[in-house]
Amino acid sequence: MAMNSKNFLMLGGIVLLVVGLAGMVGIIGPTPEQSIFGSLWWFDDAENWAHLVLGIAGLAVALAVPALQAPVTLLVGVLALVVGVWGFGMPELLGANLENPSDNILHLAVGAWALASWKMGRKSTGVM
Repeated sequence: MAMNSKNFLMLGGIVLLVVGLAGMVGIIGPTPEQSIFGSLWWFDDAENWAHLVLGIAGLAVALAVPALQAPVTLLVGVLALVVGVWGFGMPELLGANLENPSDNILHLAVGAWALASWKMGRKSTGVM
């Protein structure tokens, strides 16, 4: 699978849908006690809804709006990096609890993946 914006949005959208639903049904949240990973990795209700909505949006852009794939991937990359860094200093953002370093590291990894996908997609299309 080529690393580009469309594939990032497709795979990322699917993962976000699965994570959001898993958090809602008690597999990885919405409390540490309900997560199969305990306090190491869990998502509260706000995070689950955010993951679900963002997953749907990512899939919609990937499948139906090709002109927005690159800008949305760039936006996701920047926002994920901001949320990752934010979580280390201020553990709450818009109602989501980001006090767990695992969340922050995951957001930083997603941000790096998004930016790399955006850049590789631009290289493959010759846009610089």
